[in-house]
Amino acid sequence: MLKKTFKIIAITMASIVGLIVLTLSGYIIYLSATYYRIEDNISLEINNNLENKISLNTDYKISTYNLGFGAYTQDFTFFMDTGVMKDGTNVTGNQSRAKSKDSVITCTKGAIETISQITPDFMFFQEVDLSSHRSYFVNQYKMLSEAFANYTNVFASNFHSGYLFYPLTKPHGSVQSGIVTYSKYGITDSVRKSFPIDEGFFSKFFDLDRCFSVSRVGINNSNKELVLINLHMSAYDEGGKIRAKQLELLCSLISEEYNKGNYVIAGGDWNHDIANSLNTFETQQEIPEWVNVINEEDIPENFSFATSKDVPTCRSAEIPYTKGVNYTVVIDGFIISDNIEAVQSQNIDTNFEYSDHNPATLTFKLKEFI
Repeated sequence: MLKKTFKIIAITMASIVGLIVLTLSGYIIYLSATYYRIEDNISLEINNNLENKISLNTDYKISTYNLGFGAYTQDFTFFMDTGVMKDGTNVTGNQSRAKSKDSVITCTKGAIETISQITPDFMFFQEVDLSSHRSYFVNQYKMLSEAFANYTNVFASNFHSGYLFYPLTKPHGSVQSGIVTYSKYGITDSVRKSFPIDEGFFSKFFDLDRCFSVSRVGINNSNKELVLINLHMSAYDEGGKIRAKQLELLCSLISEEYNKGNYVIAGGDWNHDIANSLNTFETQQEIPEWVNVINEEDIPENFSFATSKDVPTCRSAEIPYTKGVNYTVVIDGFIISDNIEAVQSQNIDTNFEYSDHNPATLTFKLKEFI
């Protein structure tokens, strides 16, 4: 009788293990079947395109803002983020989705209102969801485009995943997201350029299909162009090897454009300290491992940073936000070619109410041709 009982238990356990293995195998096959990288050098659709051009020696303003898919209220913590407090305590985020659909809408509206008050001529946004479980299928791109209906806009996809069944308690789900560029002036051409990414079997499913968009704006009485580059570089990159390759690609492209005589602005979420701000802001946390640095010597000759560190632009997200506790740093902003004058750089303090980022702005003017 006892042997029969053990046999039944053994068969049951084997069946359970077999079912788990079969389920995991099926899921991996599903992820592999749905995974793909978007091709390089994809021409992007230009929406609501205007015909006007910009002029030399005229002030213009550009902003960049990572929306954090509308999830990052001050109490939101992200499951992929980890950190260490100065007392040695390890901390880890635990949320993968926004609190609710209403919360996503509120955060997105707050971000729109913040940028509307700045009245920029050009706007970069990152982590803009179209249709994602994590943001309750709120179409943030539609909300932005309705709010800024008098702007030309270009969308580039950089996150398109099957259903990510992690964390198990509340999975991240499927994601359709990207970066968006808005312009009060006509865009003559826009292209999506692929960044190198980590091709590890599992990491490629959970990271973004990193990219940057290259949009061209005409200049009155000139055959030269203003080249606007909206970017979102990698964050989860141990040792910074992938980010180094991404920066190398970007530097090559901006040098090429400059050598053509064009004006170049590259901006967005660099996921690097770009303002010498590692130890600028009060914190009770150690500097996170993911915070790499881009210095002047890392970017091409004839280019410089146009950044500010009056206000941090990114907070740590493994703990809820409390000013002076979370680690904060400047990772959002711009680099510009030397034929552009940086009139004023400023970061906007939202107290991280709508995102784990604050917007960065730059007032600039195009210099006369030499």
